[in-house]
Amino acid sequence: MQRPQWAPEGVDMQYPSPARMYDALLGGSHNFAVDREAAETAIKMVPDLPRLALSNRAFLRRAVRFMLDAGIRQFLDIGSGIPTAGNVHEIVHEIDPLARVLYVDIDPVAVAHARTILAGNERAGAIEADLRKPDDLIAAVRETGLIDFDEPVGLLLIAVLHLVAADDDPIGKVAALREVVAPGSFIAISHLTSELRPDDAGKLGTHSVNQSKVGIHFRSKEEIVALFQGWGSIEPGVVELPLWRPESDRDQHEKPGRSLGLGGVARKD
Repeated sequence: MQRPQWAPEGVDMQYPSPARMYDALLGGSHNFAVDREAAETAIKMVPDLPRLALSNRAFLRRAVRFMLDAGIRQFLDIGSGIPTAGNVHEIVHEIDPLARVLYVDIDPVAVAHARTILAGNERAGAIEADLRKPDDLIAAVRETGLIDFDEPVGLLLIAVLHLVAADDDPIGKVAALREVVAPGSFIAISHLTSELRPDDAGKLGTHSVNQSKVGIHFRSKEEIVALFQGWGSIEPGVVELPLWRPESDRDQHEKPGRSLGLGGVARKD
């Protein structure tokens, strides 16, 4: 397969990546044939999967706006994926052009694309780092100078923790981030769940293991709530994605009772 001009040298084009598959589900163009094929196979198994992607994107938008209303003016988006239309810095800078946004992802394609669209923007940046190595990630964030951990941060972990296996201690990774951010910081988490549709979750989980180097770990609501240990929950708590503070009917991409994703926002007191 010929490498597109926008793809970094050395990127692995033989296996689909979660970031590029998500881009394909959202109708983006920065993905490879292998990502589109994997996404199409997943859609055949679970036809409403694109609605989940839209629902997750809408949750991100509402969570960021909530944090902005609460006074947050710097955002750390870990596992950001490929920034498509309506990404975090666009939402943030529409409200406050001086606010700061840093994208972090392990996928070099996502980071390269983010850097391209952010060229010349001194209030936003992108780095490559691994959530499973929080000390290294935090050090890399500090080096950018964009995020000041002495001031409250809007921490975004959107559709990323279900890529962290139980053996890699996702609760511990969130706790390490909580320790470094200032009181008054917020965290938003969205996560794939097996709570409401265990059969479909099982199909997609098996598909991810067969197709990608990175498995997807669907978790129960109890396991997802546990990720917020040490944070003060914001109403309505951890709920189905379309039920977290919907702003209009346009946020109802999924039918309540059928979502494959849960999400919530919390505050460090």
